Amino acid sequence: MLRELTVQSRSFPLRAPFRIARGVKEAAEVVTVELRQDGTTGRGECVPYARYRESVASVMETIERARGELSAGMGRDELQMRLPAGAARNALDAALWDLESRLCGVPVRRQLAHPAPAPLVTAITVSIDTPERMERAASAIADAPLIKIKVDGNGPAARIEAVRSAAPHARLIVDPNESWDIEILRALQPALERARVDLLEQPLPAAADDALLGFPSRIPICADEACHTTADLPRLRGRYQAINIKLDKTGGLTEAWRLLHAARTEGFRIMVGCMICSSLGIAPALEVAREAEFVDLDPPFWLREDYPDGVTLQGGWLQPPAPGFWGG
Repeated sequence: MLRELTVQSRSFPLRAPFRIARGVKEAAEVVTVELRQDGTTGRGECVPYARYRESVASVMETIERARGELSAGMGRDELQMRLPAGAARNALDAALWDLESRLCGVPVRRQLAHPAPAPLVTAITVSIDTPERMERAASAIADAPLIKIKVDGNGPAARIEAVRSAAPHARLIVDPNESWDIEILRALQPALERARVDLLEQPLPAAADDALLGFPSRIPICADEACHTTADLPRLRGRYQAINIKLDKTGGLTEAWRLLHAARTEGFRIMVGCMICSSLGIAPALEVAREAEFVDLDPPFWLREDYPDGVTLQGGWLQPPAPGFWGG
């Protein structure tokens, strides 16, 4: 068995700035890999994330260090031991799933006992801006079943209320991206309840979430930055009621699938999200998203241009990619 590996970076400009508590993105900066074997190609994509001390250069270097073993036939199980969880492993894991499914003629969905792809409700994100602009942004997507509101520690209640007034019927997720402290969280409980927020995502810094132990939140709290792999679950008990599974954190679909089932056994509610990526990054996440209560996979809404045969959004419903796009 001999494989050929190709690694490259790619930038997908956004149609508008994407603002969260820790910064602004103007483009989706991704790393794509291709693994070719016996005339067949498997593809994968990842998003290096500075929050986890990753860059495009560092991720590409990590992938390159595994070139010899990949060329010699390293599989997904070996990959889990060879590379740590993170973006580099995610891209390679996705490419291996794709390659293996095409070589054996069994689509990934069938390997995971899933039926044919179907549309899923996904959150559409309103990024941080003035309350007035966030209200206008929410008005444009008011018919979406699920909206995610990005906030920080600066006047979050006014921003949440602005979105709720523009979209009175949508379910809401609020995501401070670690920008609150326990006092802000406590003070905002009535406002979150009035706005009928369904889920509050990572309000406190992951390193400071001991403050959540015993905290009587009126809104279920979801671990994002605090949850990467199955090994994190024991310390999340008593702090969070849900977890956000992202393949760039788990290091790919292989570990994400394990985390999904382990978290369910532990009684956690499941959310599936992603970084700002293209359809190639979303496609593997869809296999986990089918099993989730909350889905947040809306990057096609933000990209100026995506893969033409990738996923699309229609009224808050995520349409699956064209047959054969990824995963056989």
